Amino acid sequence: MEQISRIGMDSSKHVFQLHGLDAGEKVVLRKKLRRKEMIAFYQKLPPTVIAIEACGSSHHWARLLQSFGHEVKLIPPQLSKPYVKRGKNDAADAEALCEAMSRPTMRFVPVKTAEQQAALMLVGVRDRLIRNRTQLSNALRGYAAEFGLTAAKGMAHLGPLLERIRADDSLPALARELFAAQAEEYQQLQAQIDAVDAKLAAWHKTNECSRRLAKIPGVGPIGAALLQMKTPAPKLFRSGRQFAAWIGLTPRDHSTAGKVRLGVITRAGDEALRSVLVSGATAVIQHVRRGGRAEPWIVELLKRKPPKLAAVALANKTARIAWKLMFTGETYSVKSPCAAVSAVAA
Repeated sequence: MEQISRIGMDSSKHVFQLHGLDAGEKVVLRKKLRRKEMIAFYQKLPPTVIAIEACGSSHHWARLLQSFGHEVKLIPPQLSKPYVKRGKNDAADAEALCEAMSRPTMRFVPVKTAEQQAALMLVGVRDRLIRNRTQLSNALRGYAAEFGLTAAKGMAHLGPLLERIRADDSLPALARELFAAQAEEYQQLQAQIDAVDAKLAAWHKTNECSRRLAKIPGVGPIGAALLQMKTPAPKLFRSGRQFAAWIGLTPRDHSTAGKVRLGVITRAGDEALRSVLVSGATAVIQHVRRGGRAEPWIVELLKRKPPKLAAVALANKTARIAWKLMFTGETYSVKSPCAAVSAVAA
């Protein structure tokens, strides 16, 4: 086999399509391998550069191939898709990855360690449990309303509602039995969420960067942990604005012919991270509207814009400050948040 300079690999659960080029950009490898065959192939292959789409299990394969001496580059799916010439099949995807990795301006995803993926798994489990709890609480409220029992918004009012249901002897026996079963399920979910929150808090306390990020207004332990977990390589971003754009907190740009047209935020990037930052910023905005102290620019912005828009603007600024702290290792100071953002802009 001729010397291979780079390989594009389209991965799946059991089948892997390879597309390889030599130093002269000539195709020297087109091959489809099963899982075991792929591992044996790369073990014997001399060290080369391999491009994989950043998707499920891609970080596992990247770590495995790196252990064989290869250099692995993970490409976001949306950045490799434009290089697919025609149709959609494994061979075309592998060729597109091989072409995309050769572009000098291509952006790559840093390979995560097993420990980093375990931390992200903790966040994912927490998110799923909270969604299950919300779904169950909505179902309980709906069923209770059918019997004339209602409660105010908020999770804090669900417990008293369950107590009222338990004490109401006018309910049919079947309904009381079903309510009791769902109340038990709710308590189990809450206990699981508390256990996960305790593990997340312990992780936050042992991580120095996460503790520094938690000092930013609007960023609590959960937000700080998410920022640290989901941004393993902040130095890949050239500026705080690029980091905020990666999260999806910058306006959508649709400008042409010298006319600037900016729309709503792009909502690109990680939804959980963006949601946490916006939620924290919303809490700060609510504090300001109740008469709390805040930076003058927030007060002036609330005079001109609705609270939701101000919260997104504050989340954007929070993301830039967070990037600055992660990039430089500095500690947030109440006296110099504007200076930090000015440094990022510069």
